[in-house]
Amino acid sequence: MGKATALAFAKEGIDLAITGRNEKVLKETVAELETFGVKAIYSVFDVGNYEEVQKSIKNIIKTLGTVDILVNNAGMAAIGSFIEMEVGTWSKIIQTNLMGMYYVTKEVLPHLIAKNEGDIINVSSTAGLNGNANVSAYSASKFAVIGMSESLMKEVRKNNIRVITLTPSTIESEMTIELGMLSKGSENVLQPEDFAELILAGLKLPRRAMLKSAALWTTNP
Repeated sequence: MGKATALAFAKEGIDLAITGRNEKVLKETVAELETFGVKAIYSVFDVGNYEEVQKSIKNIIKTLGTVDILVNNAGMAAIGSFIEMEVGTWSKIIQTNLMGMYYVTKEVLPHLIAKNEGDIINVSSTAGLNGNANVSAYSASKFAVIGMSESLMKEVRKNNIRVITLTPSTIESEMTIELGMLSKGSENVLQPEDFAELILAGLKLPRRAMLKSAALWTTNP
């Protein structure tokens, strides 16, 4: 999903910084992004580690010179019953999905406020709208993301900053395939490119208009 969004942005001529924990994948993606004639850089860090986030975001903004759009897409999931899931796993999901989004936004937001304009896209999930068995940690994190995101939206509207909360249903991705939720090549279900199109659509609205929230579903899986 992150790569598809980055490619969609590059096709629009947007300079990018992509982040993650797999340097090999990030390097390959930057090379692909640069073929569209944009400036692209990468940074390797764990969004759940505040010290790493502080250092990395500072370096990213210094290198690019500015920041206009933040897409908070990093996330993880695990399947397991409430009793059987290890406390460490439960906590790590919350740390990555919720605290990671908080950390990154906290470091980027002052720059957007200083410009008195910007866009923040926070990725939740349909699991943040309705809980289901065996995904309590993931669902809890995504419910929390919606609350945090909507609260932030109401804080920074006065700064001409649009905070958009997205709740996609299951998308074919490395995560959903690894969890056994989908099989690779599931052409009838949402693809990362579909999600990227939704993000672009929200960003292309006139500045006076904000896509507060949107749910993206597969038509007929």
